[in-house]
Formats: sequence, C-alpha cells, structure tokens
Amino acid sequence: MRKITDREIAEHDWSGTSLGPIEMWPPALRSTLALMLACPRPMFLAWGSDLLCFYNDAYRPILGYRVETALGRPFREVWSNIWDEIEPLVTATLAGESRTMTDMPLDLRRQGVPEESWWTFTYSPVFDDNGEVAGLLCITGETTALVVAERERAAADERLQTALSAGNSIGVWDWDILADRVTADSRFATLYGIDPDRAAEGAPITEFFSGIHPDDLARVQGQIAEALDRSGSFASEYRLLDRSGNVRWVSAQGRCIYDADGHCTRFPGVSYDITDRMTSDLALRAAKAERDFVVELTARQRVTADPETIIRISAEALGQRLGVHRAGFYRLLGPTQMRHGGNWTDGTLAPLTGIQPVSGFGQRAEHDRRRGKTLVFSDSRYDHDGDLTPYAETGVLAGLCVPLMNEGHWQAGIYLHQAEVRHWTPAEISLVKEVAGMTWLAVERAEALLRLSQRVDQQSAALAEASTEIRVESDRRAAAESQLRQLQKMESLGKLTGGIAHDFNNMLAIVMGGLNLAQRRLARGESDVGKYLDGAMEGATRAATLTQRLLAFSRQQPLSPEAIDANKLVSGLAELLIRSLGELVQLETILGAGLWKAKADPTELENVIVNLAVNARDAMPEGGKLTIETCNAHVDDGYAREAEIASGQYVQIAVTDTGTGMPPEVLTKAFDPFFTTKEVGKGTGLGLSQVFGFARQSGGHVRVYSELGHGTTFKLYLPRFWGEEMPAVRRAPVPVRQGKVTEIIMVVEDEERVRNNSVETLRELGYTVIHAGSGPEALAMIEAGQDVTLLFTDIVMPGMTGRQLADQAIELLPRLKVVYTTGYTRNAVVHNGVLDPGTNFLPKPFGIDQLAAKIAEVLDA
Repeated sequence: MRKITDREIAEHDWSGTSLGPIEMWPPALRSTLALMLACPRPMFLAWGSDLLCFYNDAYRPILGYRVETALGRPFREVWSNIWDEIEPLVTATLAGESRTMTDMPLDLRRQGVPEESWWTFTYSPVFDDNGEVAGLLCITGETTALVVAERERAAADERLQTALSAGNSIGVWDWDILADRVTADSRFATLYGIDPDRAAEGAPITEFFSGIHPDDLARVQGQIAEALDRSGSFASEYRLLDRSGNVRWVSAQGRCIYDADGHCTRFPGVSYDITDRMTSDLALRAAKAERDFVVELTARQRVTADPETIIRISAEALGQRLGVHRAGFYRLLGPTQMRHGGNWTDGTLAPLTGIQPVSGFGQRAEHDRRRGKTLVFSDSRYDHDGDLTPYAETGVLAGLCVPLMNEGHWQAGIYLHQAEVRHWTPAEISLVKEVAGMTWLAVERAEALLRLSQRVDQQSAALAEASTEIRVESDRRAAAESQLRQLQKMESLGKLTGGIAHDFNNMLAIVMGGLNLAQRRLARGESDVGKYLDGAMEGATRAATLTQRLLAFSRQQPLSPEAIDANKLVSGLAELLIRSLGELVQLETILGAGLWKAKADPTELENVIVNLAVNARDAMPEGGKLTIETCNAHVDDGYAREAEIASGQYVQIAVTDTGTGMPPEVLTKAFDPFFTTKEVGKGTGLGLSQVFGFARQSGGHVRVYSELGHGTTFKLYLPRFWGEEMPAVRRAPVPVRQGKVTEIIMVVEDEERVRNNSVETLRELGYTVIHAGSGPEALAMIEAGQDVTLLFTDIVMPGMTGRQLADQAIELLPRLKVVYTTGYTRNAVVHNGVLDPGTNFLPKPFGIDQLAAKIAEVLDA
C-alpha cells in the first residue's frame, strides 16, 4: 500500500453503495484512484451517480472533522455547507466542462466552526470505460496565506494613498539620530499633541513618545530599536492619548538612512490617522469574540445535565466576561417570593442566597420585571428618579436585570450587579439578554430530562418489582416442572429397568434351561448335550448384545474413532443390505461429491446404518424404496444450540424409507429405550436408542423426520475429521495360535469366579498364567521378582484401578504389554466415550475365541 488511504478504501464496506463490491469496480475508476493516491497534491474524486467521495492523504487535513465519515459518502453531503457556492461548478463539470477557480473564498468549517479561507482549484470531468462522464476530479490548494498577505499589502498601500491625499490627516517627521532631534510638520505635531513651532524647530524623540498610549509605548520603542539595529524599516499601528483622555489610532512608517560606514544616522517617516478604520476593526473583533463566547457557553450548557450547574457556569462566564462584581439567577416561588440559585461573585459583593421578597429591591424594580422589561441603571442613587435606592443601600450602584417570561408571566431572571458606577453599552445589554434566554432554555431542558429520568426510574422500579414477581412465579413453575421431570424420569427408569429385567429374564431362562437340561443328561450318562449348550451360549450372546446396546445408549461404550470415508463405507454395505432387505425393498445410494471425512468408530457406524436399514425394511411390509444419502453439512449457531452440539462442519448420512411413517405421539418417543411398536418378541426397543447414544458419543446428532403414510428419514450428523489421517490397518483373519509356556500372563480381577474362568481359559490356550485379586497384590508379586509378559487386568477394582496398576507395573517392567477388560469403563482408559490412543481393550463379557484372539494380537504386535 502506498498510503493509509489505500487500506481505508480496501476495508470500507462498499456493498451497500451504488458502486458495489471493490471487485466489480470498473478499470477507469481503479486507474483514476491509483493516479489520485500517488499524487502529493491534495486531490478529491467524486464518482458515480451518487458522486461518492474518495481522497488522497494530502486532502485529509482539508476535510477536518469530516475525515472519519467522508469516504464513500455523496459529495453533496460531505460539503453540504458550501454546496450553494460549488453546485454550479459541479453541474458544469459533469456536463463535460473543466472549471478553474482562483482564490475563491469558502467557509469549509474544518473544525466545525466558521472560518475564512481561500482556495485555488480545478474541477475536471473523469470518464468511465465507455467514455461517458462518470464524476469529477478536484485538484486544490489553499491560498489563504497569500490572499491575506495581499490584502495586508493592499491595505498598506491604501493607507499610504489615503495619507498622501488626506491633507491634515498625514504628518511627516525626520529624526536626526546622532543629535536626537525630531523635526516634523504641523500635521504630525497636531496628531501627537506637540506645539507645531516646537516640532518645526526640532525636539527630542522622548517628547513625541509622551503622546503614545502607555499600553503601546514599550511595543513601539521595541519596534523602532529593531529597525535601527537590524531590519532598517519601521511600520506600526498604535494609539495616541491627548490631554483630554481621547484616543486616536495612527499608522506610522519609516526607514533608516545610513552613512558611508553603514550606520543609521537619519530616520524619516510618515504618520497618518486610522482611527475610523481601527474603530470598525475593533468592533468586528469584539463582535466575533462575543459570538465565540456565546457558542462556547452554549456548548458547555448542552453537555451539562444538572440545572444548578448550568446556572452556576453561566453566571460565572457572564460575570467574568463583562467584568462585573456579581452575577446570578433567581426563580419565583409564587407571586411574592423568589429563590436565589447559583450565582458568582468576584468577592466585592456578597453572594445572594436563599429566599427573598420580590419587592426586596423596591417597587420600581418589581414593577418593571413583572412587565418583562429589562432593568438597566448606572447609578442607583439617582437613576429612575431615585426609585432604586434599595440597591444602593445594599452596595449595588449599577445593575442590569433581565426578567425571564413564560406565556407573559414573570418566572425567573438573571442579574448583574456592580458596586461602582458603570455605564452599560448596548452591546453589553444585548449580550446579557441573549445569555439569559439561552440559559433559561438550557435549564428547562435539563429539568425536563431530570423529570423524564425520574419517570424512567419509577418505571424501572415497577418493572423490577414485576420482574421479581415473574421470577418468583417462574421459580415456582420451574420447581413444579422439576418435580414433573423427576416423576417422568422415575417412570422412564421404571420402564427401563422393567424392560431390562424382562429381556434378561428371557435370556437367562434360555441359559439356565439349557444348562439344567445338559446337567440332567450328563447325570444319566448321556453325552448328546450340544444343542442345550448351544442354546445356553445363544442366550448368553444375546445378553451380551443387550448390554452393549445399553452401553451405547448411555454413551459408555468405548469407541475408537478414525477418519471414515462415508461414501466408501456405504458402498461396502450395499451388497449386505440388499441381501438383508429382501426382494420387496429397492435400495438406492446417493453419494455426495467432494464428501469430507467423518470422525467416528467405523464398526459402530456400520451397525447403526444396518440397524436403521432393518427398521426401514420393517416399516415397509409391502415393499418400497430405501435411500441412503451422504452429503456435507454446515451446522449454524441456531441449530447447534437446539441440538446441543458444536456449530461447524459435519458429514450427514440420511436413511429414508417410503414406509408407513410415524404418528406424532410415536415420533416423540422414537429414541426412548425399550420403546417399540413391533410385536412382542420381535424387537427390544433399544435399536434407535443405540443410534442416538452412538451419535451423541461421537460428538454428533441424529434427527428423525416422519409423515404418516409417506415415510421416514433419519439424518445422522457426524463431525468432520480434521488433522492428519492415519491409514487404517485391517488385518486378515488368521487362525488363533496356541500360547507358549514362556509367555507369562498375569490375570488381575477382584471377582474370584471371573478371575478363575480367565485363568483356566488362558491355561487351556497354553499360556503360563499367574493371578492376583487386587492391584497391590499384583504389584507386590512383580516387585518380588515375578516376570510378566502380558498384564490382563480388570479396570474397575476397589482401592487401585487397572490403569493405575498398569502405569506402576510398566515402570517396573518397561517391556510389559497390557490388555484391559471391564463391563463398564468409567474414565480410566476412556475419555468422552473414546479409548485413549494405544489402548488394548477387551469388553466383558467375552468368549474364549475373543480372548484368545485379543491376547495373541497384543503379544504378536
């Protein structure tokens, strides 16, 4: 970027303007901007139908307070205060004509206040890519200093010409420096109050200095000394004071005449009367100072909220401005009394405070003020036929009192008091009236705001009281809802435990019945008991599956998430699903292009999709169409809050059927455990609850949409996989090998029968097995020198968990391998439902084949 303006243009929001986004700007605009921004002279560009504003860094000071908002605003709005002067120039330029202005006066108000400034500038049309006029380009420069200098030079020339032609108003002098003798003509002598004959003969310069006003004398002497020592020329304007006290202004000009050695020996010059011009100039300066005073006081009043503070600062400012001894404000309390408010005094007069009768300063003062007439007096002892002597009795000789009226009635007033005689000028009276009026308005505004604030406070208090009542009622309602939820929770828990008991009783009946029959046959010496044992094993397997579904629903099932290509996974399941769904169901897969990788446990995800597909098949008894669709999904903040998941990017897998659909009362219970609409014996009611638990445990969400008679859609959201993808290792199934006597396995299990079963199974497989009933017992054996190849430990044990045991054992045997087992993981090796990296885990219950495979896998790794 060349300048900071480039960044401002780039960061500005142009989408809501007629230009549109920066990327859509025409080349002509871009090239014009590049030219402007690179130029060191102040330049301004107005472009487009709205003449939107651009400028370079050199133009920035010209904008003044507008610089924060000028970029991108219409030209007319930015320079609204001078639009009447420049509009004809703009119109001509947009018609294709260039305009050049030299020393044009413009009140730019760069600091928000009026100012005098002059400018030389050109307006040139700029063209778009089609050659049409698209705006104007301004190149400008301030010439105020040159114009002022030229005006001063012209004024000096005018004064000189006036002096030369004014007859008696010009005087000539010649100062012989070596002799200290000033000779002057009669006109000069008259101006300076010197006897003309004395001036003609010559007199010391000190006699002429005696006529200069004491306040100007030191400055004039210094300027003359500067001319003699350095510059060689003298020009000054100063006051002359005659014996009667009258003041006149003169302008004096002179120059040094040097001898051959370069010393100033003579100092001739002229002086001429400029009293009329200086009187006008001083009047203008006084008027400007008065306007500045009013503007500043108004600004202070506007930012003050307290009425008493407004009165105090106004009285102080007015009193100091006019140099009075006391200034203040009062307000009527009724027809006969007034209360004095904030007032200011320089210490000469005591402040007026408290309550006073309105007739306290006499009937004349009360009468005039009730009529709304400003009371002005220079000497209270004699003015108004002596009716104002009550003022004199309190030490006030001069005063100015402005009554403040409301609908013709006297309401308040402002007063200025002087302890000495003073003649008030019309300008002073006008200023006091103006300040009184604007102060009264400011006080009324502040009091109205205070009343409004009080009303707001009252309403806020009422709202707070109502809010408290609402909060109390809300708390009561929340307590009732909490009790209702507790009852519903207990009801759901009852249904859950009842469902678990029912299904487990059925499975235990199969197990116990098979084992009892096998025992009876074996007791009679019969060996044909395989079918009874197979039935018992089937019941135990179904019970294990039920516990896995319960763990999935409760989000306690250990998961091993990895990066999954959902398209590949769905395609791989298609053949299995076609066989499972039957001939009446048509399967269609719609695989999204550019699909992200999902983060989930692939085995559990396959189970979920198969589960949803089987449910869909059961919802289409007469056949139909099953669609599995994948796509990328963006979850916004609103949906994320509703679903209680993180917003962001997800992979969506949707399973849709054209079956019977679900009525609303069924739809609300679809994910409840043990809730099923299938016939008794044809479903546990845990399938969808397992899907829900898997989705939540994976950091995702599942939502169901259904319309009775039209079908159902389940949408599964899985978080997008981020990070480096590790290649999945898929080992081909191999026969489980037998153990070796050199492979020593330590079994640690606090439940004796489970421990004995594991010990016997591992010995059956050929391993050398030792065992312990707790973590401390196992550690003691290792510390005693027992060598161990693999530690097979339960996780949840009293005193010391399996993870704690493994951590300490590995410190003693660094090459030790560990396999964890449990029926409930808690947080020892599983966090947020996900197995810790590198953890070998075998969930309970397990069969001999599963145990043999896991032990061999870990030993051979």
